Amino acid sequence: MRVRNLVLAGVVFLGLGTAQEFLTIGSGATTGVYFPVATGMARLVNDAGIGLRANARSTGGSIANINAIAAGEFEMALAQNDIAFYAFQGCCITAFDGRPVRGIRALAALYPEVVHIVARADAGIQGVADLRGKRVVVGDVGSGTEQNARQVLEAYGLTFEDLGQAIRISPVQGIQLLRDRRADALFYTVGLGASAIQELALTTRIVLVPVDLGRIQPIARRYPFYVGFNIPGGTYRGVEVTTPTVAVQATLIASERLSADTVYAFMRAVFGNQEAFKRIHPNLERFFDLSRATRGLPIPLHPGAERFYREAGVLR
Repeated sequence: MRVRNLVLAGVVFLGLGTAQEFLTIGSGATTGVYFPVATGMARLVNDAGIGLRANARSTGGSIANINAIAAGEFEMALAQNDIAFYAFQGCCITAFDGRPVRGIRALAALYPEVVHIVARADAGIQGVADLRGKRVVVGDVGSGTEQNARQVLEAYGLTFEDLGQAIRISPVQGIQLLRDRRADALFYTVGLGASAIQELALTTRIVLVPVDLGRIQPIARRYPFYVGFNIPGGTYRGVEVTTPTVAVQATLIASERLSADTVYAFMRAVFGNQEAFKRIHPNLERFFDLSRATRGLPIPLHPGAERFYREAGVLR
């Protein structure tokens, strides 16, 4: 599908008038990919001069972001597509089971979020089964990583109780524990080439633990959206072999309370110039394609985003 190029020059935004509207975009840890992506999107909005001002907020991740939108604290956020689905349906994980969050809407699918299992090379961990009895960072409370860690372990017949210690802290803190030999392994669902893992690899010999998609597929009927993904050798220092694992998708979501005009103006500012948008982060440059930005979204599309995609020729 050919996507028409959208030019920001001469954009007329109706509905905001002369007053500025402020948007807070929930992201994730500062050392992950969410934060620079959200910061870059806010910069594009602020530079567009369309009556919108935006800022990015560092958070605990997907679950925290969705709850903040529901509470009216954030207008937009980044979230894993699997977590957004669980939230909207009110199912599958403790955070949302029986408590659906119906007030979230999709704006765009952005790039794959890869389930990394990073272990110290001297910890004797070659597969997921070897995590039994080990000190494992399983992600911050309220993060998508925590849920993915639980589900990957489940696929191998393990629970957090089978670990020597399940450590719930931020990726930054988890990286430091690995560096200090106070943890053996770390789960981190994040875009490829995450700076936190790259920095760890500069000072600590690491291995990436493979995840067998065949193990995940039986539970994927209950936990949708997992796909196979290969982490190329050389992505992180000292790891020269390709490592099979699984991935979900980073999505941009918004509150249903935002007007269609506001969301449409945001979409024009952020996605109207594809070159500028992709320069925000290498994962966008490598993986984002506007023609595929509406595929497989886990929740309904916001009307303002739908208008944008129709004008861009993405939707008919």
